[in-house]
Amino acid sequence: MTMSEKILAKASNKSSCEAGEIVMANIDVAMTHDLTGPLSVESFEKIGTEKVWDPSKIVIPFDHQVPADSLDAANNHIIMREFVKKQGIKNFYDVNEGVCHQILPELGHVVPGEVIVGTDSHTCTHGALGAFATGIGSTDMAMVFSTGQLWFKVPETIRFNIEGTLKKNVYAKDVILNIIGHVGADGATYKACEFAGSTVSNMTVSDRMVLCNMAIEMGGKTGLVEPDEKTLNYVKARSNKPYEVFKTDLDSSSLEIMDIDVDNLEPQVACPHNVDNVKPVSEVGVEIDQVFLGSCTNGRISDLRQAAKILKGNKIANGVRMLVIPASKEVYTKALNEGLISTFVDSGALVCNPCCGPCLGGHVGLIGPGEVSLSTSNRNFKGRQGSPEGKVYLSSAAVAAASAIKGRIVAPE
Repeated sequence: MTMSEKILAKASNKSSCEAGEIVMANIDVAMTHDLTGPLSVESFEKIGTEKVWDPSKIVIPFDHQVPADSLDAANNHIIMREFVKKQGIKNFYDVNEGVCHQILPELGHVVPGEVIVGTDSHTCTHGALGAFATGIGSTDMAMVFSTGQLWFKVPETIRFNIEGTLKKNVYAKDVILNIIGHVGADGATYKACEFAGSTVSNMTVSDRMVLCNMAIEMGGKTGLVEPDEKTLNYVKARSNKPYEVFKTDLDSSSLEIMDIDVDNLEPQVACPHNVDNVKPVSEVGVEIDQVFLGSCTNGRISDLRQAAKILKGNKIANGVRMLVIPASKEVYTKALNEGLISTFVDSGALVCNPCCGPCLGGHVGLIGPGEVSLSTSNRNFKGRQGSPEGKVYLSSAAVAAASAIKGRIVAPE
């Protein structure tokens, strides 16, 4: 069996299962946040269940609109705070902790072999630690709150076997953008996307989270990396939960393997208005109005270090505004202690509190009609970061920093 089949078989108390089968799985972690949570709460109350199935397995962070930027957002926060209090939810993180997909692993909620659901499509990020993690709808989450279970169709698996040594200034973001560009936005629809090979083995856990985070952008049901020593060291340092490591049998009948060579890969950019519209940075060169460094894709300390190294001693170009939004309080504190925040401020960037920022087009730093944003986030759909007449490009942190200095999309020199 594949990793996904093994994890879902265990979660549904079966000895085995296969792709295409419907299983009813026990949920280990259920996450909802300030934007999608209120609908889950409303649906849960309509069901009529008095108490959630297990308040210790529900995680509720505020991250999308924090601090509240409108009366609607403030009301959503009130709804969720009242729900947390009424249900005795133990893992509630108010407005200062960070982006949900960053803080769940950081705070020890994610371990290998679990089934994790969240009312956010990028919940697949957590597969970087060897869990089966996927986004679900708010009404589905109401059923999870009520029963602790959810049905799944067991997915087929596509395993990206990535080999080669990345050049200087080429990172995991470039690898995954390149894959999405080749596979297409629907090329892995409802498949578990495994990332393997020597390139992935050499990556940090943070880098692997970038790959898994964007599995959804090619239609994937989840993203996964087999746990290794790096994974287990990360988990042991942050969690005391029991876990079980699963790995894919390469003779699994539902497994497709795609070989990818990254030796000659150059920095990649996703161009408007689709994530699979990917080009080498040398073919872009577009002038920009805003740079966003952050999000659940590239707001980690490694990303901030890459950007600060390029920005140090340089100034952001006239006419360009740059937003730097660390993905969590932990990342923010590390950046502060390492002097990275000073580097950003000295270069002319605006540093914001840990949150989703402009990624969802809902809060902090939207673009106006005709404006161009270069973002380290994961989606560039029309209107995603503000005006439908604006344009959003996606890149790594290094390309974002270099472009902020030049005023147009360029590779780091």
